[in-house]
Amino acid sequence: MTNPNLFRLPANPFDRLRALLSGPGGGESLPMSIGEPQHPAPAFVAEILAREAAGWSKYPPLTGTPAFRAAAAAWAERRYRLPAGALDPETALLPVAGTREALGQITIVAAAPATPPALVLLPSPGYQVYGGAAIVAGAEGYYVPARAENGFLPDYKALPESVLSRASVAYLCSPANPQGAVATKAQLADAIRLARHHGFILAVDECYAEIYDRVPPPGALEVCAELPLPASGDMFENVVVFHSLSKRSSVPGLRSGFIAGGRAIIEGFTRLRACGGAAMPLPVLAAATALWQDEAHVEANRALYRAKFDLAERILGNRLNFVRPAGGFFLWLDVGDGERAAKALWDKTGIRVLPGAYLASPGSDSTAATPYVRIALVHDLATTERALTRIAETLKDG
Repeated sequence: MTNPNLFRLPANPFDRLRALLSGPGGGESLPMSIGEPQHPAPAFVAEILAREAAGWSKYPPLTGTPAFRAAAAAWAERRYRLPAGALDPETALLPVAGTREALGQITIVAAAPATPPALVLLPSPGYQVYGGAAIVAGAEGYYVPARAENGFLPDYKALPESVLSRASVAYLCSPANPQGAVATKAQLADAIRLARHHGFILAVDECYAEIYDRVPPPGALEVCAELPLPASGDMFENVVVFHSLSKRSSVPGLRSGFIAGGRAIIEGFTRLRACGGAAMPLPVLAAATALWQDEAHVEANRALYRAKFDLAERILGNRLNFVRPAGGFFLWLDVGDGERAAKALWDKTGIRVLPGAYLASPGSDSTAATPYVRIALVHDLATTERALTRIAETLKDG
């Protein structure tokens, strides 16, 4: 018998977009709806994959290689100024075959069967995987608005005790998809304290953390290290962070990332992976190890995105309530009616953008995202400039 939960999954935003833009576009199709990085991957990735080709004939270990775990842990300690040795690569970190997998499965690790069902706290709008994960785990998604008036971040601290006491997982994305908002250290500390007090997992999606405009976004591990040590002695208790090479290194096809955090969470996730998780092949692990050890390509990647922020500010800066994002590579533009604007752009220019409402909760909270479109600045500078100019011209009356 088919699992009935599968029929409760929210509609995929890109299925909705395909239905909306079903007719021919008004020009050569240019996808700016999906966050798929188009910058060239570092040349050494292909070299390592070729050199390590013998590894394709071996089953990879679910926990990755010692070299990968050490490289990822060392990067996290450098990036977030953790005490030396704070992030044990054997017990506090696990490679994942793309963070989509891990973000979708963390609710299974956390959500035990309960009556009434556990709640999963979700930002709205937000990454569609979060809501689907809650349903698959047999939990209920509890959507919390991430609107302009609260800095485009969900205010979990304001939730009533009756909600927090039932929570099993709370998702927080910083820099946020789609708005580019960055959580402060104080906001992260509040969320961590809340998770520890109520006994839920704080799942912090930091996949855009290395694409920022001027200031490196703080991270949850960094804030954990600054808080009093829990009685368990585990610095990262109740917290798990998600990092990916897809955006940081422009290698979405490599499907490589890692999770890090509390020992109990990592142990539970490792057990789950043994039952059906995807392991990274050995050549991929070798290439990923080198990517976590190199910062030059990341700085060049970041500079390209910053140049596109400059273009967007020059072309759109005094229109459409433009806000230069603090992080990530999306523009979140108030165009009055996101669906209408997306359809107009497709019909007149062939540019595909995503209506903001497609990333929001299926209930009334979606109205807060209805005026917006999300635009992914993933193409080269020349293509981005042409596209933004066409967007500005098309939406001049929006």
